[in-house]
Amino acid sequence: MRCADQPGILARVTGFLYDREGDVRDAAQFGDPSTGLFFVRIHFRLPDGADSSAVRQDFEAFAKPFGIQWVIRRWERRLPVMVAVSKEGHCLNDLLHRWRIGALPIKVMGVISNHETMRPLVEWHDVPFHYVPVQADTKREQEAAMLDVFESSGAELLVLARYMQILSPEMCTALSGRCINIHHSFLPSFKGARPYHRAHELGVKLIGATAHYVTPDLDEGPIIEQDVRRVSHAHSPQDLVAIGRDTEASVLARAVKWHAERRIMLNGRKTVVFT
Repeated sequence: MRCADQPGILARVTGFLYDREGDVRDAAQFGDPSTGLFFVRIHFRLPDGADSSAVRQDFEAFAKPFGIQWVIRRWERRLPVMVAVSKEGHCLNDLLHRWRIGALPIKVMGVISNHETMRPLVEWHDVPFHYVPVQADTKREQEAAMLDVFESSGAELLVLARYMQILSPEMCTALSGRCINIHHSFLPSFKGARPYHRAHELGVKLIGATAHYVTPDLDEGPIIEQDVRRVSHAHSPQDLVAIGRDTEASVLARAVKWHAERRIMLNGRKTVVFT
């Protein structure tokens, strides 16, 4: 939940749960003095047989006077996710593996790609593969097809797992708060092809990755997670690529996990992440 920062709001919310025999298992809160907003995430358990719909109805009436924006979701529910990929499969492979072993609280509804490269991997995991090719003069139609696949699948999050196409402002708006991207940390210094090779030529000592929500501002959406790895003169361009792939995969997986567990809240151009 989020609302204007005000004294006693957390005590009132926990009191609401206590009155309904709610057992708080975990709670986190943050008041942002720069925006005047207060953010709360509470994991609670209701008694066996409790009417959760009645709790939602009661909380709606409770929240209104305080201007609280809120959502209640069942903890065990797995978030339906669609993944988009082009030719590089390291992030996709990592997500599919983590999903299969139960390390991510998601359900992969399908994979969209503008290339056929990843079809064997996706179909080996028994996941629907949607080939949606794109040309410069068909981009509008291709994005409409992507959005139709996403919405009709029931997915609630689109993960761009090294999907090497720039989404239009209209597509970004349609997926606002529901689309996560991953990119290497060299941006905006090394845009375009072979960024690791160009970084190697300049002797870069830190490489990393950034996961963020997609907005019409290219690669400048609210940041969810970042990580870096130290490298040295002894690392070849191929070493940097390998380290970069590992970093991108782990950063993206954490971002997807936190989103699925409702640990991320948008706060203007940045995020509050309760890890």
